[in-house]
Amino acid sequence: MLTLVSFDLCPYVQRAAIALAEKGVPFERRDVDLADKPDWFRAISPLGKVPLLLVDREVLFESAVIVEYLDETESPRLHPEDAIARARHRAWMEFGSTVLADIWSIETTPDEAAFDAKVRGLREKFVRLEGELGAGPWFAGSRFSLVDAVFAPAFRYFDVFDRFVDLGVFADLPKVQAWRRALAARPSVIGAVAADYEVRLEAFLRRQPSWLARRLN
Repeated sequence: MLTLVSFDLCPYVQRAAIALAEKGVPFERRDVDLADKPDWFRAISPLGKVPLLLVDREVLFESAVIVEYLDETESPRLHPEDAIARARHRAWMEFGSTVLADIWSIETTPDEAAFDAKVRGLREKFVRLEGELGAGPWFAGSRFSLVDAVFAPAFRYFDVFDRFVDLGVFADLPKVQAWRRALAARPSVIGAVAADYEVRLEAFLRRQPSWLARRLN
């Protein structure tokens, strides 16, 4: 049995959980409190971050490495077979990581100007994605891929954001909006977080001394 070491709100953990679910691989999930890291976790996590994937006596860290390992060792393959297509997918996965970095800044920055700049930057990224997407429902059409596993946790943030503030990042982007809806309904995506994830995320947001937190009230 594989063990996925997790934190309840971590989007990078969700990537691994989605990949595991898509492949039907049984695994145990072990949550840690990153604000009070246990000694056993510090001993095995070189960067002090999640996710970790425990495979027998080996410890894999970094979400990109973990999902690549899973795709090499477990079927069905989520990466394209063609080398060029596979490289492009890896590049878009990295693009997805920059989206998550922007979202983190939006969640935490106390500065209104920095907040607005990040929202504009995020909007520009989704505009670029709109031009990349085809007929859907997934990033690469009819085949679910690791790119979908990367973007699903990013879109999930907006399920909470949208209840309080309209950031406008998806306006007039029908393909991105359809992709977001399709991912939200995917069983592997739904099951990648606890049932009360949105409650936990809202509580986290309200604790931040951020510009966004002021708009939630």
